[in-house]
Amino acid sequence: MTANISPGTKSNPTIKPPKLNVVPVRHYGRGTFAVIVCVLLVLAIKGLIENPNFDWAVVGKYMFNGAVLQGLVSTLLITVVSLVCILIVSVVIAVMRISKSRILSSFAAGYSFFFRAVPPIVLLIFIGNIGLFFKNFELGIPFTDVMLFSVPVRDVMTPFLASVIGLTLAGSGYVSEIIRAGLISVGRGQHEAAAALGLGGGQALQYIILPQALKVLVPPLGNECIGLIKTVALVSVIGGGDILTVANAIGANTFRPLEMLMVVAIWYLIVVAVMSIGQSFLERRINKER
Repeated sequence: MTANISPGTKSNPTIKPPKLNVVPVRHYGRGTFAVIVCVLLVLAIKGLIENPNFDWAVVGKYMFNGAVLQGLVSTLLITVVSLVCILIVSVVIAVMRISKSRILSSFAAGYSFFFRAVPPIVLLIFIGNIGLFFKNFELGIPFTDVMLFSVPVRDVMTPFLASVIGLTLAGSGYVSEIIRAGLISVGRGQHEAAAALGLGGGQALQYIILPQALKVLVPPLGNECIGLIKTVALVSVIGGGDILTVANAIGANTFRPLEMLMVVAIWYLIVVAVMSIGQSFLERRINKER
């Protein structure tokens, strides 16, 4: 049986779908909430600017004050030195944590747990006042009277050193776990390939494992770095010489503590903004190299 197809008729006609008038869903609640947030933000800024009890002239006067800038430099210096020490200690603790030795692994786990549990401000106060517990740093030969050296604690434990030690201990407890997670994320096959090439454990870690783990570690380590510079403000409790220590001293002398705190807040906003831009650039660069 054959079908009759009239001339000019296509066997597979193309059917055009009807045009649909798509109407986007209106989010009235979202728009209302955005308006409320904007209004509250404007009111907060307006109240801060027009507050008669707050003198913006004092803020402008001390923004670039020599003592404040010196405190800012001290804050950045404490951050950099502490960050380097944190990374070194954290890599060691992370490698110990994944070690096959139960003694090393247990010690690293206890270290990480202890310094994550103790608040940083408690560590700083304890280390800053360690001279109350020990009068001298001494090193000698055990079970003999031979003393290699003895140094008074007050001559060694400066506020700067106490700040660096306290921040290093507090930060390494967190960063070591981040690095451990990054090392674990590298596949077991990479370790086997390194062994096949005749690389030792240290060489494999340096040339194969860590470079690959860095791609995973950069975002969380960048956040920890930004968090560290804000944590540096805690060293003001031991007179660490940071920008908050200087601002508190000036505020006590001028009876303008709120204005000086605003100076500190503005400088922190600037520094964190620069660090955030650098972190974003570094993350994009690493993602392009993948």
